[in-house]
Amino acid sequence: MIAALDHIVLVIRDIEAGIAAYRTLLGRDVAWRAGADGAASALFTTANVALELVAPTGDGAAGERVRAALEAGGERLTSLCFRVDDIETLHRRLERRGLAPEPIADGASVDAISGATRRWRRTRADGHGVKLFFIDPADAPPPSPALADAPLTALDHVVVTTPAPDRAAALYGARLGLDMALDRTNPAWGSRLMFFRCGDMIVEVMHALKDSAGEGPDRLWGLSWRAADLAAAQARLIGAGLDASEIRTGRKPGTEVFTVRNGTMGVPTLVIGRT
Repeated sequence: MIAALDHIVLVIRDIEAGIAAYRTLLGRDVAWRAGADGAASALFTTANVALELVAPTGDGAAGERVRAALEAGGERLTSLCFRVDDIETLHRRLERRGLAPEPIADGASVDAISGATRRWRRTRADGHGVKLFFIDPADAPPPSPALADAPLTALDHVVVTTPAPDRAAALYGARLGLDMALDRTNPAWGSRLMFFRCGDMIVEVMHALKDSAGEGPDRLWGLSWRAADLAAAQARLIGAGLDASEIRTGRKPGTEVFTVRNGTMGVPTLVIGRT
């Protein structure tokens, strides 16, 4: 039903500031820029997923929606957009599974850099506070070219926090059909973690054990990026003025990680590499 995670949306106040921040973090340039209806967007593509920055720029319905999102929760990750091969079949399955998807709509974007046009069909549904989009693209965006040595290569996992872990397990597993690779409660970590495979990356759902289960909204929380050379990526970011932590052993066997403490537009960010 779902082929992969196509992109993640990050709403910000200043598109140019966001572009500068993620050029530095990823070590890559923007792949696609567009603007319409009072909002501007910039797309950074990696080997397995894209990050779309969206900011208000003027009058229009899109700009008003972005302003409302910023007023409600500040700069933050808001949306997961899954890539599908057959939007009609997916729409019927979402309806049968009680997700009440919106009618299928056509979409298009014109790149301000090249003048090229991308087209897609999409629907969306509520993910208990996380906006879920489903896209059947006719065209793929171009790759983001590397701007520096040791660029980040791909997304390893996206983190969703939830007050209702059983509800989240039902949503991402039974209703969306993602493969649950792990469901572990670890008091040492203070959390219950669930890993759902999506393409070659993971949607990680985390519930803090200190919080009793409730019915509040889920939240898109953070991103973990892959680096082919972890030490070189850390050195590059420190050299660019970012606050990167020491390299430490990761929770996933055979990995090391470091934390990026600034320059991410407020997104909790980890960089992971293989040992």
